[in-house]
Amino acid sequence: MLRLDPAVREAVVDHAREGAPAEVCGVLGGRYDATASTVTASRRAENVAATPRTRYELDPAEQLRLMDDIEETGADVVGFYHSHPAGPAEPSETDAAQATWEGYSYVIVDLSAAPSVGAWRWTGEAFEREEVEVE
Repeated sequence: MLRLDPAVREAVVDHAREGAPAEVCGVLGGRYDATASTVTASRRAENVAATPRTRYELDPAEQLRLMDDIEETGADVVGFYHSHPAGPAEPSETDAAQATWEGYSYVIVDLSAAPSVGAWRWTGEAFEREEVEVE
């Protein structure tokens, strides 16, 4: 399960809308738990992918800086988010091929209809769907 603060949900959806039609991305902070993490903060990152309309990529130096920023507040890095402006509302094969943070949550903002936010935890081999609870 992934508990998502309503203000964070709004922030990542707003980021996705502002960045459309390109994908946007960022880092999520809060309280990490192997089965039920809580997200209380998000940090926007620049999408440095060569084809940002269909891919996302975080600059490694910026990613580490954002992760350090989160940890300096006393929070844990919980995972990452990116958008799929035209859907689907689930990880793509490319998302799975590029996932590297085993045990962390990957949140996807889908803008193809009414905005939706889904989460998947990377096992090291595949994504497992997580229930998202906005609280």
